[in-house]
Amino acid sequence: MPTQEDDGVLVLGRVSDDPKAHYDQLKPLLDYVIPRMASVGIRSGRILMAKDPQQMASYLRRGRVDWINETSGNAAIFEQRGVAHAFLITEREGAVRYHTVFFVRRDSPITTLKDLAGHSIAFQSPYSTSAYFLPAAKLLNAGMALELLLSPMDKPAPDRVGYVFARTELNITTWVHKRLVDVGVLSNLDWVNPTRMPPTFAQDFRVIDRTQDVPRALMLTRTGLSPKVQAQLQTVLLEASRDPEAGEALRRFLGTAHFLPISDADKQRLQQLGQDVRRVNTEVE
Repeated sequence: MPTQEDDGVLVLGRVSDDPKAHYDQLKPLLDYVIPRMASVGIRSGRILMAKDPQQMASYLRRGRVDWINETSGNAAIFEQRGVAHAFLITEREGAVRYHTVFFVRRDSPITTLKDLAGHSIAFQSPYSTSAYFLPAAKLLNAGMALELLLSPMDKPAPDRVGYVFARTELNITTWVHKRLVDVGVLSNLDWVNPTRMPPTFAQDFRVIDRTQDVPRALMLTRTGLSPKVQAQLQTVLLEASRDPEAGEALRRFLGTAHFLPISDADKQRLQQLGQDVRRVNTEVE
């Protein structure tokens, strides 16, 4: 199947619910990278948005998208499906890796994950790594069964953990604070972000558990992309943090400071996360 790359076009993709805003984030990086890819036959670049990970997987499989930046959870899904592989870690908003914290109100009787049976937990969205995949997998691995609730007011069976999707991090903290749900989950980065964890709420909460660290975000290329194109792309991105001309493009690209090689430990974490995501998708959804 002919690909965009065959025509000298390198396509940067993104899963997006706000294409215009995300286009403005991606375009400066694309404009920086493309002129530095001429030696491997790339003459122009394009951006293609997908409405969800399933559509992006199709684009990657068909060669319509060449490279993307994704969270660890979605990266693990794409790797498991064989449509893409991670080749760099993205340092975003000052963090290379992050983890999930489970929190409750200070006056809650819940002290460990084993106490969650018969109680409710607020996740963010079905695509969130830190506020869904990581905590859901930890609960499953701890022997807990999860049950989707109709609303925060709904109650689970006594032997199950009821879950709802709150859509935003602020909703998660608000629902726990108002006792609409018993437990919330946030990344450790959101935990200290006052716009997502208001300080007036934080003083009433305590953390009861956390997950392992995973890469904050990853750069991936599609399976089948020319090795020389990927090698040049990797070189350009690794060197970008030392190039003054790249400063604004990196800043606009989701607050990226620089890109880093993936360590063997990170590869193992991604492999484990891929297994966890598959288990969550099978047993929870």
